[in-house]
Amino acid sequence: MDINNCAAWAKGDPIGLFYHDKRWCQPVHDDTELFALLCLEGQQAGLSWLTILKKEAAIREAFCNFDIDKVAAFTDEKVEELMKNPLILRNRLKIKAAVTNAKALKKLLESSEYPSFDSYIWHFTDYRRIVHHPKTLAEIPAKDELSEKISRDLKKRGFKFVGAVIIYSYLQAVGIYDDHLDSCPCKKQ
Repeated sequence: MDINNCAAWAKGDPIGLFYHDKRWCQPVHDDTELFALLCLEGQQAGLSWLTILKKEAAIREAFCNFDIDKVAAFTDEKVEELMKNPLILRNRLKIKAAVTNAKALKKLLESSEYPSFDSYIWHFTDYRRIVHHPKTLAEIPAKDELSEKISRDLKKRGFKFVGAVIIYSYLQAVGIYDDHLDSCPCKKQ
């Protein structure tokens, strides 16, 4: 892998390259999309991001486009139905985590603490993006102090599959972090 090529992890795959160029490290403020990306990052645990990207459309369809209320209402029968869907990742723990996370998110939003998932997740950085300046992919950490802090808070609130490594990747996915290499044309200076 060329450590000077920010999109080297995409391995030349058009889906991965599109994600890198158009979506990765781009700010997201829509609650449904913030929830979707949290679930997709949880699905990715132990797998390559390209695997998720290639199944993303089917996963979104199977999970009702990550409508928070609909996912929170999934029954055990619905989980069993998803376990039979060959187009998605059939991991019971990850499927159940999405349901648990939808319920935890609904509880968070029903409290008066945060009016939206957007306000919750972005408050950790005072609603500002953090632009890192890595020169090589090796300089991008798997986790950091902020991802550990958010992970602890989400776990305390009942969320699953939200370890510090998953949350670091999530912060990139929702654009709180810009980890494009300084040499990457997609870098927001």
